[in-house]
Amino acid sequence: MMAAQQSSMLRGTLRRNEPLSRHTTWRVGGPARQFYTPADLDDLAEFLRQLPPDEPVMWLGLGSNILVRDGGFKGTVIATHSALSVLKLEEDGTVRVEAGVPCAKVARFCAAHQRSGVEFLAGIPGTMGGALAMNAGAFGGETWAWVERVETIDAGGVRRVRAPNEFRVGYREVIGHPGEWFVGAWLRVPAGDGEAGLLRIKALLERRNATQPTGSANCGSVFRNPEGDYAGRLIEQCGLKGYCIGAACVSEKHANFIINAGSARAADIESLIVFVQKKVLERTGIWLQPEAHIVGESE
Repeated sequence: MMAAQQSSMLRGTLRRNEPLSRHTTWRVGGPARQFYTPADLDDLAEFLRQLPPDEPVMWLGLGSNILVRDGGFKGTVIATHSALSVLKLEEDGTVRVEAGVPCAKVARFCAAHQRSGVEFLAGIPGTMGGALAMNAGAFGGETWAWVERVETIDAGGVRRVRAPNEFRVGYREVIGHPGEWFVGAWLRVPAGDGEAGLLRIKALLERRNATQPTGSANCGSVFRNPEGDYAGRLIEQCGLKGYCIGAACVSEKHANFIINAGSARAADIESLIVFVQKKVLERTGIWLQPEAHIVGESE
């Protein structure tokens, strides 16, 4: 798609009817009516101020953890990856990271700067914006355990710095201030053995590659783990590994992953999610809550 005309005050890139299948890790999804990649936080604030007050807005990083329906998104998508990309060590010792920085890059950066404890971030296939919004975790670690403060922005372009105690943080859930979105954070990561951290990252990624379908189009974990159990174990127990609807299949490698085997549509994936939920409920009495967010319009 050609870049659309934009206000002379804006420095980012605005596209119309941008196929979201190009920007999601499931490789599915219809078009976004508008798709904006800001130049930086100031440009993002200016863009938000120009949007109509009732405009639906969706934030997109690496496109993991999201299923966009085949009819697309009738609103504005803001792309943070490669846009909100500041990652630096501050004078107070905190690590400043903007929402578009991949979590894996944060893990490597901290290890390279002799900071230890956030190696688990290498196992999260998204950006820090999404990790902050849902308290993403991997290998026993969770994002908000390391957050000293966050920066948010609202629809009027107003930016605020907030403390963790202003939010209710739980398992894959963060409840805070309606109408504000995370655009960055300061992480307090203690000094440690960077070389050991890099080795730990390498080991975690090897473990991830051995146990998850990293070479296939997927969104990451599809369902939240129910308390005291694992979604993957329950799905496997129901004999659903390898079960397909169209080209959407429950992974043979890890049952809490659904892969696009090549030609899946979002409708196939959504149907498979519902099918898995119903089968697990029938056989175990447990209703699996999706971790992946389903957005947009059916075709």
